[in-house]
Amino acid sequence: MNPNRVDFFVDLAYGVVILLSVALILLVGTGVGVAFGIGTLVSYAIHVVWKMARFDPEWMSREVTEKVEETLTEEVTEEVTESVEQTVTEEVTEEVTEKVEQTVTEEVTENVERTISDEMNDIIEQLEQVNQRVDRRPRTDEIDDMQRELTTEDDDTDEAKR
Repeated sequence: MNPNRVDFFVDLAYGVVILLSVALILLVGTGVGVAFGIGTLVSYAIHVVWKMARFDPEWMSREVTEKVEETLTEEVTEEVTESVEQTVTEEVTEEVTEKVEQTVTEEVTENVERTISDEMNDIIEQLEQVNQRVDRRPRTDEIDDMQRELTTEDDDTDEAKR
């Protein structure tokens, strides 16, 4: 017997049995037909696996190997990705924080020093101007002397007029 013909007739027989399960659902009742149909489908799945293993003995090994490779690749990729992301995030955060703190500290220090220096220079200039104005003003004792002289001169001119 030719194995291909046997497989054809077995597949045809399974098809007829599945058709019979549909007829049982319609005629006898849903419960009996569904049970018969599920049994037929399970036995057909077993038959297909047996047929695949018979025509290609390495088929099951390849399928299992491929599935294991896919699973391992996905898991390793996820783990490595998470680990790398976490490590990179931590290192970049630390470096950026240090650089930003250092840069900000330097710039703020320079700006504060520059501003304070400018303000101090302005204040010193203003103080020097005030000191110059104070130095140009006559002192109290000089004002008193000047008033006495003016008073004395006024008295002398008043006496001269009289």
